Amino acid sequence: MQYKDYYQILGVSRDASEEAIKKAYRRLARKYHPDVSKESGAEERFKEVAEAYEVLRDSEKRAAYNQLGNNWRAGQEFRPPPGWQGREGARPYTSGFSSRDFSDFFESLFGGMGVGGRSGFAGMGGMGSGFATAGQDQTVGLEISLEEAYHGGSRALQLQMPERDASGQVVNRTRTLNVKIPAGVTNGQKIRLSGQGSAGMGGGPSGDLYLEVSLKPHHLYKLRERDVSVELPLAPWEAALGCKVEVPTLGGTVTLNIPANAKNGQKLRLRGRGLPGDPPGDQLAVLRIVNPPADTDAARQIFERMKKELPFNPRSHWH
Repeated sequence: MQYKDYYQILGVSRDASEEAIKKAYRRLARKYHPDVSKESGAEERFKEVAEAYEVLRDSEKRAAYNQLGNNWRAGQEFRPPPGWQGREGARPYTSGFSSRDFSDFFESLFGGMGVGGRSGFAGMGGMGSGFATAGQDQTVGLEISLEEAYHGGSRALQLQMPERDASGQVVNRTRTLNVKIPAGVTNGQKIRLSGQGSAGMGGGPSGDLYLEVSLKPHHLYKLRERDVSVELPLAPWEAALGCKVEVPTLGGTVTLNIPANAKNGQKLRLRGRGLPGDPPGDQLAVLRIVNPPADTDAARQIFERMKKELPFNPRSHWH
């Protein structure tokens, strides 16, 4: 019996992720789909690709396949061990294929388990019966403000999405979608819109649409994961004597106590005032001491008085 290298058929590595296997299958299924492909032997190639996906998408079948194929070498005949067929842990195949559409190799490993009910490739049971293939997932960028990330909300998006017309050609069409933005979404996070990706073929389900979030730079705040920081300017006497200051946050203004003898660059934490989450982020107020300008005679006299009356050397730590 001929051994089938399902990883090679899909063009993926043996440690490929489920997502990589899914993408490889969808790409090849479109290439060899008998409804649209003009390549010689497209139907048989399509069945081969679908069979490989049937095994590798299922964690139990994939583990069994990996185990049985570990010691196989090119040119060898493949024979499953006695008593393997129908063993515990090998789940029924669930593609919607008729059993006659699978290879002898597949049947020797997973045959006799029955044809299950989860349809993913309906209509594989014969020539001219039609093929159903799931549509491809799509990913597009979504730029939002930090305020939108904090509060959440909704957005109407107009997207150019690839679709197949009546002749099977891929065309771009404008679609308008109302998108709900969850509160607490962060940079790089993906919002999944089920069934809003590319349309399937032959009655197959549409793929999903993923919106990859990026946050616009903010004039006031800086973001690190869920923590927000803001620079808080202080007059020298506010830092020296301590005070209460109104500080802006994404959720509204709060009063912050500045301790006496606060230092430039010191960070004060407002817990739970960052982006929502479990747990929520914090807001950091980074203190920046700002000197008033000595641009008048009166101002210069005050600085001269400070120079004489305050025994202060900011470079004393050098000695």
